[in-house]
Amino acid sequence: MDFTSDNASGIAPEILEALGRANAGTASSYGADGVTARLKAKFSELFECEVEVFPVVTGTAANALALAALTPPYGAVLCHELAHVHLDECGAPEMYSGAKLVPVGGAKAKIDPALLRAELDKLPAGVVHHVQPAALTLTQSTELGSLYSLDEISALTAIARERNLRVHMDGARFANALAALGVSPAQASWKAGVDIMSFGATKNGAMAAEAVIVFNRDLARDLSFRRKRAGHLLSKMRFLSAQLEAYVADGLWLRLAGHANAMTAQLAEGLRNLPEAVLHLAPQANEIFVRLPAETLLRLKEAGAGFHRWPMPGDSDGAYTVRLVTSFQTDPEAVGRFISIARG
Repeated sequence: MDFTSDNASGIAPEILEALGRANAGTASSYGADGVTARLKAKFSELFECEVEVFPVVTGTAANALALAALTPPYGAVLCHELAHVHLDECGAPEMYSGAKLVPVGGAKAKIDPALLRAELDKLPAGVVHHVQPAALTLTQSTELGSLYSLDEISALTAIARERNLRVHMDGARFANALAALGVSPAQASWKAGVDIMSFGATKNGAMAAEAVIVFNRDLARDLSFRRKRAGHLLSKMRFLSAQLEAYVADGLWLRLAGHANAMTAQLAEGLRNLPEAVLHLAPQANEIFVRLPAETLLRLKEAGAGFHRWPMPGDSDGAYTVRLVTSFQTDPEAVGRFISIARG
C-alpha cells in the first residue's frame, strides 16, 4: 500500500529488457551510439514534427536546462506559485539560467490568465530596473494532479506570444495527462504553442530517464553545450536512450500511465464513499489530495500504508490532508485494502 510517490515504483519489464539489450557488447560514448541516434526520428514521429531530443538523468535537470535555453540571465520565467520549478528544485532553474522565477496564482495549480497578464504588466519591457519577461512554464499534469485543457494551454500561450515570451512545459507526468485527456502528444504540446518541454519517464516506468524535447529548433543551438556543462552528457548515454526508446515503443508509456490513472480513479471512488473524507480536487490523473481524520490516518499508517502529509487550508490536528499517488505498479488489491482499512 505504497502511495507515497510514483517515484517509489520500480522499472517496467519492457524497459528493463531494453537496458539488458543495451548492455550487450560495446557502443560509442557520449551519445554517439545507435540507440541515441534513433531517438530523434522516434520522437519526431511521436510528436508529428521534427524535434531535437536531449536525454538527461533527472527532471530537475530537464527543467533547468530547458528554461536556460529560453531566457537571458536578466530574464523572468513566469510559473505557477505551486510549480515544481519554484518550490522543489532548490533554485536549479535560476542557477542554470540566471533568470528570476516569478510566481503566478490560479486555482487548482493552474495559472490564471488574468493573473498572468497582471504579473506581466508589473514588468514592462525595456525598463532597465526590472527583469525582462522571457518565458512561461506550465506543468502538465499539475502539482495538484489537475490538468490543463487544450483550450487553457492555448489561451496562456497566446498571452505569452503577445508579450514575446517562449513557452516551456514541465511534463514530468505528461503521459498521465495524455492518457486522461485522450489527445495526441502534438496537440498537447507544440500545436498548443509550446516551444520546448521536459518529457518525463522516470515516474512512469523508467529507471532514470528524462528528456528535453525541442520543438522550436532555434532553441536547440546551444543545448548540447549547456547539457555538457551541467554534467548531464552521460558517457554511456545509450542506457538513457534505451529507456526512452522502449518507453514510447508501441504505446507503452500511455498504457502504463493509463493503469496509474485507473488506480487513482478506483481509490477516489472508494474515498468518496467515506463520509469523513474530503477530496480537495476531483482527481484527473494519478494524484489524490484528501483530508481524513487523524485516527483514520494513524490506522492506515499502522497497517503499513505509505503516503505524505500535504498541508491544506482547513487542516487541523484532528483531520489533515495527505497526498496519495498511484503508479503503473499499483495493485488493485492494495487500493481495495486501503479503502477497507480507512472504512474501519
